[in-house]
Amino acid sequence: MNVINKLTIRHLKENKRRTLVTIIGTIISVAMITAVATLAVSFLDLLQRQTIADEGEWHVQYFNIDEAQAAAIEDDEETKEFILSGDRGYAHFEESENFYKPYIYVRSLNQSGFENVPITLTEGRLPESPEEIVLSEEIVSSGRADYEIGDELSLEVGERVFLNEAAQEEPVTQQYSINVVDEQLMEEIQDPQEETYTVVGLIERPMWEPAWAPGYTAITYTDETMLSEDSPASGLVILEDVDRSLYANSQELAEAVGHDPENIRYNSELLRFYGVSSNDNLTFTMYSLAAIIMAVIIFGSVALIYNAFAISVSERARHLGMLASVGATKKQKRNSVFFEGALIGLMSIPAGVLSGIGGIAVTFWFVNRLMHDALNVSVPLTVALTPMSILTAVLISAFTIFISTYLPARKASRISAIEAIRQTTDIKLTEKAVRTSSIVRRIFGTEAEIGLKNLKRNKRKYQITVFSLVVSIVLFLSVSFFTESLERSLAISSESLDYDIQLMPNNGELEEEMVQSAASLPEVTNSSVVQEAYYTAWIDEEEIPAPLQEEVEEYPELLEEGKFPYYVNLYSIGDENLADYAAANGMEEADLFNSAEFPAVVIDTTVYEEGTPRRLVEAATIHTSPGEQLGLFYEDFESGKTEPVSAVTIAALTDKLPTGVSSGTGMGSLTMIVSEEVYENLLARGEGIQSNSYMYLDSTDPVKTQEDLEAMDTTMHIQNVYQNRQQNEQIMLLMSVFIYGFITLITLISVANIFNTISTSIALRKREFAMLKSVGMTSKSFNKMINYESMFYGIKSLLYGIPISIGIMYLLHLSVTNTFEYGFALPWMSLLYVVIAVFVIVGSAMLYSISKIKKDNIIETLKQENI
Repeated sequence: MNVINKLTIRHLKENKRRTLVTIIGTIISVAMITAVATLAVSFLDLLQRQTIADEGEWHVQYFNIDEAQAAAIEDDEETKEFILSGDRGYAHFEESENFYKPYIYVRSLNQSGFENVPITLTEGRLPESPEEIVLSEEIVSSGRADYEIGDELSLEVGERVFLNEAAQEEPVTQQYSINVVDEQLMEEIQDPQEETYTVVGLIERPMWEPAWAPGYTAITYTDETMLSEDSPASGLVILEDVDRSLYANSQELAEAVGHDPENIRYNSELLRFYGVSSNDNLTFTMYSLAAIIMAVIIFGSVALIYNAFAISVSERARHLGMLASVGATKKQKRNSVFFEGALIGLMSIPAGVLSGIGGIAVTFWFVNRLMHDALNVSVPLTVALTPMSILTAVLISAFTIFISTYLPARKASRISAIEAIRQTTDIKLTEKAVRTSSIVRRIFGTEAEIGLKNLKRNKRKYQITVFSLVVSIVLFLSVSFFTESLERSLAISSESLDYDIQLMPNNGELEEEMVQSAASLPEVTNSSVVQEAYYTAWIDEEEIPAPLQEEVEEYPELLEEGKFPYYVNLYSIGDENLADYAAANGMEEADLFNSAEFPAVVIDTTVYEEGTPRRLVEAATIHTSPGEQLGLFYEDFESGKTEPVSAVTIAALTDKLPTGVSSGTGMGSLTMIVSEEVYENLLARGEGIQSNSYMYLDSTDPVKTQEDLEAMDTTMHIQNVYQNRQQNEQIMLLMSVFIYGFITLITLISVANIFNTISTSIALRKREFAMLKSVGMTSKSFNKMINYESMFYGIKSLLYGIPISIGIMYLLHLSVTNTFEYGFALPWMSLLYVVIAVFVIVGSAMLYSISKIKKDNIIETLKQENI
């Protein structure tokens, strides 16, 4: 080891406090990078495992394959596991007491299917031959059938066919609920074949069986030898390597084995959690968002470590100058800083990686309890580590330390011996350099002027501190906007299901007795009745949104006398619910119940799909304001004429939807909500206007509630959306837990960064403060000067930080617009929090730092050469 490196080690040992601060700052930075990489990998791993637990693991599905095709697909080098799955069909279940589940649905799986499709055996064993079968426990409990292990079960298995459809192009699967019209079953089982099975086990109701499915699940065994033209099956493939090449590979494999490439389906729900999607826009959006936010994090890490090394070089200026005076070359001085960075990295990177992983592990330990109790997630959060994620974190950390030391190293190499010893590079004493405006003194006083001169005189340290603050502002605002963008995109892409069960009468009208009975069920926690009627309205051209105006420019014939036709969905949600809705959204309740003016709440935002590939667009439905009137019309189907009904007054505009109300069908549709009295008055003004009623329920046990409702009334169509709603809520809450935890981490790191920078800066100015006190500055004036310095720090950092943050926010917004389109909006509350937080944090850091030097002796401090 050469003498320069030995002196560098000696300097680090002698300045233990500074070395420790630098090491801690670097560890925090490395931990942040590692935590982000680990968090991303672990979160995707959780979503993968949860999807597999609910739906089973498979990546590519080949429909209707024969024996030869099955063998070729199974033998393909890309195939890890091959699952055979057949829909054997439906059989009438005579013992069923559930009108909506009159069938037993028979599915067949091979041995690999039993291992990879989520099936929970509660009694007995799984089938080992085509003559054996396992039954869902619901066949016994809900179906009121008494089957035991060892019983023989004879079924007439065939295909469901809807009778009220002219041509049925695709098989009717479990995704289609029972087809009932006016209390009559409008479907039948065609070509039934008698099959006899031995019951060998019972299973829990599978998660992949929809709540509205018409058949209870039963599973038998199959293999390649049973495939034929009359009895095809689907091949589900688990791949060895999951990447974007699977799309091309599967198409090529299908063509090679003589299978129609159109009969291939991909497990998009699972593949997107591998970062693989056939939608190029979605893939681009995912990677661009990740790239931008990672760039912000790396930039923050560079700033954190750079500050530590810049301050260290500033402290070592005299030391480096003395080395130069005895013959040290520029290269040796530069390498001295690089060597210091290497030593810090060797100590910090392993500790930072372990700290990042440990921090995520502790976080998961706390979150798992929340997930299990509140989210009903069946798989726990575990720390997922991959060699690539750890290697990436180490390489990014090493690169970050190198970049952070590069500029200080260059500066160190250029310091001349005299400048370094005299320390004239950082402190500017020229009149021009420290000149301040007389306005500062007049408004704020002499203390403010001295404080500003101090900042100008110590320009280097001032810039480092401001830079640190700017980075903290940019980090917080960028991640906050990133969070809001993710939540908004997820909300747009997720179906709005804020209820568990929907009741739809076949004749369009709910009976009051049924409403009261359903609402009084013990498991029901909330209920609402929604009435819906359909009208049309003619909207002035200047009030229609931009997409429609573009369409009108291309097809002017769409306008009639300067007006565009709108479909209007008019809803009544009940007066009690309407009052609650108004209070929750800041509306004046009295304005909604002034029936003389026919007031209505207008939903002014909708979501629709456009483009190829498809993307979701959030747009305004209409440009108008409260107090304006809209005329409603209805179409008389007998005469074919459009008749006027009445004008309604817009009482409020909002994008918030009450339970059971949709935002319409896209551009050219309008959703309105009125009181019960207004709704009835409008119905009475037009003969033949059809009104439909629906009931929505929340329940603590949706399956039990569905059974009770079916026992009450078999003429009611019952749609249980609890599972879909629960899945949406799980994703939203999981995203919130992770992202807000990340924001907390960013905030803590930013605060630590600011405290570190300011406290170090104050510590390096001990002699300066001692000099001011020696010439008569009182404690009161000194505190005022420090307060003004804090204010100047905050103002300067906000002037730089907020515009930069807005620029990054807009880049994030642009990256989302390939898949989702909605207006760019600034997070005003986050901006307000930042403004307040900057002054609080800077002020606190300054007060903390000053408290550390208040008791220093003036004479001793003035005599100090080094801190």
